[in-house]
Amino acid sequence: MSAARSSAASFSPPPEPAPGPLFLALLGLLAVSAAAAALGGLFTSYSVATWYPTLVKPSWTPPAAVFGPVWTLLYALIAVAAWMVWRRGGFVRNAAAFAAYGAQLVLNCAWSWIFFVQRSPGWASIEICLLWLVILLTVVLFFRRSKLAGWLLVPYLLWVSYAAALNLAIQSLN
Repeated sequence: MSAARSSAASFSPPPEPAPGPLFLALLGLLAVSAAAAALGGLFTSYSVATWYPTLVKPSWTPPAAVFGPVWTLLYALIAVAAWMVWRRGGFVRNAAAFAAYGAQLVLNCAWSWIFFVQRSPGWASIEICLLWLVILLTVVLFFRRSKLAGWLLVPYLLWVSYAAALNLAIQSLN
């Protein structure tokens, strides 16, 4: 009987962290997202006002003013989703999910560097497909820990799907 209890106890969720660590973890993950956003923004600034306007773009390209607010919201959702997963066992118990989370942030920044610094829509098209796959993996892994965390990443996956189509269109038009 006690073996059955100890076996059942091993499947119970980890205890909820104290409010202080919860808040600090959320701040830390928001800071990581903000750092990725800032780095991507820095890379984008290399040619968004010079080279990018010279490119032929499809008619369904959003106005430049749309990108900042959309990315701000998406990076906030990414951070909150990661925090929700972190609450379900921390970084160690969620190592695969956080490896995918880190990889998609790196790939997101890398896309900006390839597209705007290197001015290479062709290589950026290849890279954004890899980014999309890693985001999908992150969504799946986050869903396994928290359905809400998984759903919070769906707008990001959809936006990157749109961005990939835009990238491919720009590549073909130029």
